[in-house]
Amino acid sequence: MAKTAYIFPGQGSQSVGMGKGLFDNFAVAREVFRQADDALGFSLSDLCFSGDAEELQLTANTQPAILTTSIAALRAIESEGLPKPDLVAGHSLGEYSALVAAGVLDLADAVRTVRKRGTYMQEAVPVGVGAMAAILGADIETIEAACAEAAQGQICSPANINSPTQVVIAGNSEAIDRACELLKERGAKRAIKLNVSAPFHCELMMPAQERLHADLETLDYSDLKLPIVHNVDAKINRDALGVCDALTRQVSSPVKWLQSICTLLDEGVDTFIEVGPGKVLSGLVRQIDRDVRCFNVDSPENLSSTKETL
Repeated sequence: MAKTAYIFPGQGSQSVGMGKGLFDNFAVAREVFRQADDALGFSLSDLCFSGDAEELQLTANTQPAILTTSIAALRAIESEGLPKPDLVAGHSLGEYSALVAAGVLDLADAVRTVRKRGTYMQEAVPVGVGAMAAILGADIETIEAACAEAAQGQICSPANINSPTQVVIAGNSEAIDRACELLKERGAKRAIKLNVSAPFHCELMMPAQERLHADLETLDYSDLKLPIVHNVDAKINRDALGVCDALTRQVSSPVKWLQSICTLLDEGVDTFIEVGPGKVLSGLVRQIDRDVRCFNVDSPENLSSTKETL
């Protein structure tokens, strides 16, 4: 039987104005933004709707902003009676949104936690020490080999395995530069340094991981109402007991997005709804399997068109 998965975006999907249409048109979305503002003690909603783009780009702001917008979209979807998901997954930060959707994490706890997560990740590595680069058109084995060769005692490893043709690597700046040169020599179509504030999802994030773990251990985890596919192992989890460990290890481990989507496909998912700002994940899913249906919901307009199509 065909199944539906809700997937939730991570950092990089943010833009000023996100969530405003949802806020204006859905009381349930307004309530989500109100709860987030109260949880953080400042107006995250103002930052999302009309804030300064550079301020929104700060990791400690971006993470709660995307999570809040995603949950506002989710509540609007629920109020419109779209097909309920059979499974959920989220890309990096998006895994927290997926856990709120699955009933495991309380929204206020999740918003406060990802704000700290952003701060810890930002503070883990001095600016300029680390870097990330997107590698297009090279297979994972070639990338792993180039990273190992380029490391030369530094950190250099795959950080986001996004699709068969897109992998992001992270580590020390010099090692990333060496890896990019090697991969260009070995046939990669492109190797592009990314404009990011820190080298996420690699060993350089261990200080952030340790700080976040202390916070994650204090949270209340409710039972999973929906199965979730975790980033760290791309396996289906139906037990809240594994959530704290998965979120902890995620900080310094690669995001296995390609493998996660393959797990969902193997489970019979043929409809993916990207819940939250942007269409990044929909594009990645189509790179993995062109035969599935993909929708994204981050505004009243595309919520309406998704509802009509479904």
